[in-house]
Amino acid sequence: MYGGIGAATVLLSLAFGAVAGAPLSRSIAIGLYLVGSVILIFGFFVGNRGPLRHDNDDDHISIIPRGVRRATMEERKEAINISVLFVVIGLGLIVLGVISDSSHKLI
Repeated sequence: MYGGIGAATVLLSLAFGAVAGAPLSRSIAIGLYLVGSVILIFGFFVGNRGPLRHDNDDDHISIIPRGVRRATMEERKEAINISVLFVVIGLGLIVLGVISDSSHKLI
């Protein structure tokens, strides 16, 4: 998952960098920064879901839910695990962006 997201980000960054006429290493770094930040924000919001869920009725289709129910322990653990996954992937992409950024030297 991490490799696929990283590879797609690099390819799209190279395409946009070529169109814009920017240096390739800088366009890769900016792409990794942007995608990493979006995934990090997404992970934050997934992890901050409340303890209540919509009560879905399979036989009744409605835009506005009729009620709410308490989330099961499994649903709460799943939300935290998905949040951690997105935060780790987002931070990893940002770190790769820092490493590949040509405008700043690390050492």
